[in-house]
Amino acid sequence: MHELTYRILLVALAAVCGHVNVAQAGDDLAVDKGADPCVDFYAHACAPWMAKNPLPADQSRYGRFDEVRERNLQILSDILEHAAMKKERTADEQKIGDFYGACMAENTIEAQGLKPLEPTLARIAALHNKAELPALLASLHAGGSAPLFAFSSEPDMMDAKHYIAGTDQGGLSLPERDYYLRKDAKSVALRDGLVKHIAEMFRLAGDKSGQATAKAKTVLALETRLAEASLDIVARREPRNVYHPLAITELAELSPAFDWSRYFAAQTAAPKFDRLNVAVPGFVRGLDALLKETALGDLETYLAWQALHSAAPLLPARFVNADFAFFGKTLTGAKELKPRWKRCVQLTDEALGEALGKVYVAEAFGGESKQRVLAMVQAVEGALQRDIDGLAWMTAETKTEALKKLRAIKNKIGFPETWRDYSALAIDTKGALANAERANAFEVNRRLRKIGTAVDPLEWQMTPPTVNAYYDPLENNINFPAGILQPPFYSSAVDDALNYGGIGAVIGHELTHGFDDQGRQFDAEGNLRDWWVKEDATAFTERATCFVDQYSHYTAIDDVKLNGKLTLGENAADGGGLRLAYMAYGATHPAKPAVRSDGYTPEQLIFLGWAKVWCQNVAPEAARLRAQTDPHSAGRFRVNGVVGNMPEFGQAFGCKADAPMLRRAPCRIW
Repeated sequence: MHELTYRILLVALAAVCGHVNVAQAGDDLAVDKGADPCVDFYAHACAPWMAKNPLPADQSRYGRFDEVRERNLQILSDILEHAAMKKERTADEQKIGDFYGACMAENTIEAQGLKPLEPTLARIAALHNKAELPALLASLHAGGSAPLFAFSSEPDMMDAKHYIAGTDQGGLSLPERDYYLRKDAKSVALRDGLVKHIAEMFRLAGDKSGQATAKAKTVLALETRLAEASLDIVARREPRNVYHPLAITELAELSPAFDWSRYFAAQTAAPKFDRLNVAVPGFVRGLDALLKETALGDLETYLAWQALHSAAPLLPARFVNADFAFFGKTLTGAKELKPRWKRCVQLTDEALGEALGKVYVAEAFGGESKQRVLAMVQAVEGALQRDIDGLAWMTAETKTEALKKLRAIKNKIGFPETWRDYSALAIDTKGALANAERANAFEVNRRLRKIGTAVDPLEWQMTPPTVNAYYDPLENNINFPAGILQPPFYSSAVDDALNYGGIGAVIGHELTHGFDDQGRQFDAEGNLRDWWVKEDATAFTERATCFVDQYSHYTAIDDVKLNGKLTLGENAADGGGLRLAYMAYGATHPAKPAVRSDGYTPEQLIFLGWAKVWCQNVAPEAARLRAQTDPHSAGRFRVNGVVGNMPEFGQAFGCKADAPMLRRAPCRIW
């Protein structure tokens, strides 16, 4: 069926969540005995895994999360190939099977050439004047590209039970604003590389070399202006910096060169509204100046590039390869393009995640895991309650509010209670790009229809196969998709201590996010409200500054250090998460288990469980990229930086007081 090659699944579907199998058969406790845990715990715990798992050619970083993702990709691929070939299918199987099948149909995509994108490019080329821009942008945003700015619904930070319309900065090709503004040699070379890439894409689309190069320079100049108007990623971590509710009339005053009313009217799925959150007013003012001063032809060039860039993964191979050469090789350091089946699985998950997730859960999720993990959640929540109760630096008034918030946290584990209805989305076998555009429009419209409605606390922001977890401060809940509930994070076949060091610490991490530098600003109802006594807020900031200073001294790669301010929330959550898991294990195992035959104590297993989660190999380019854009620290520092702040670690491994792993002045908030 459409060039599909049926591959036999090599791992049993029972590999996921609670089913004992080859993936869970052992404890994975191989360590480097030549690396002293008191000197470099990451090397001690991770060197064997790193040696056994060199960086794959199609990845720029490969760690334990990626290992599990690869396992899930195999499972999802098997599901999708069955769905694509079955004669009798459910409605969801038809959609996921045909979406995947069309994506895998390389011969069809090659034969179609640029034809699937031509209607979009023609609409851009037919722009007669700037007054037509709002309607065109609404169409482009619905189709999948994201030029100039973003527009959607979002929970109102001051009324978190209801959705508000929201617009935000956007329109960049590089990861974030500072990539356009840094003056160092590597950043300049990267921008030069972007210009060459954009020119190549225009040449592939039919432009002559000189014209393509001129267009590429135009795009970079325009995106640089957007970057200059944008808020930097550290400033965006402060919720109040991105919350500015305005009337539509006030938005119009900020940007008279753009007819926002026409744009909103063209978004037909959105109900009428008279106010919205303008996340970055300064960006809107900068956008206004750009639109006034930029020639119509230059805007068309930029929009055409954005359309080409967005569609590239589902265009013929020459576009796919060019896109990978810059955004894969140059930017992240990956050496080879991922196999097409992996890319198509990922695209299907993005487009039809809950339809695919429903089948994934039915075939691969052990229900007993949900109950076991829920029990761990409750144990870790109990540890956090005891921790808050015992804090010497927090007054009783703030403790009361903190405990109120903790008790209000809801837990979502595994998969949604109600599955998303995709019946209005048409998917066929004829056009991969058309399917993706319709799926994007379906999602855009689904979100826009929320404006002015009540927030559904049961909705998930991640699909069930996702190997991740999150805390939502506006809904005050923690979410653990089925995809992460497997080794090395969780297994019913290993000691509880390892599970507490793995998924237990991840649970603690997400709970701590409710009380990190961002999460602490939201109350039990999810509203942005200052519930802290002033002296407690000051004490919190002092303790948070310790983490900023600690992680800012770590070198990520060459001359690039971690950004302690950018990574503050994640580092604080790591520290709180492991400490809470350690406390929860102790409380749930009052009769201390005996030392194992291999000599490990439960305390050592907790720390090893934590370290094993963060083992990774990474390309230099990806290390640089992540240090500049990722709020998470690299794996080495998520291990050493955390355990070095815990005296319990030194006790567990018998470290001397002056051991390199132990910080003389440990950082701790929770």
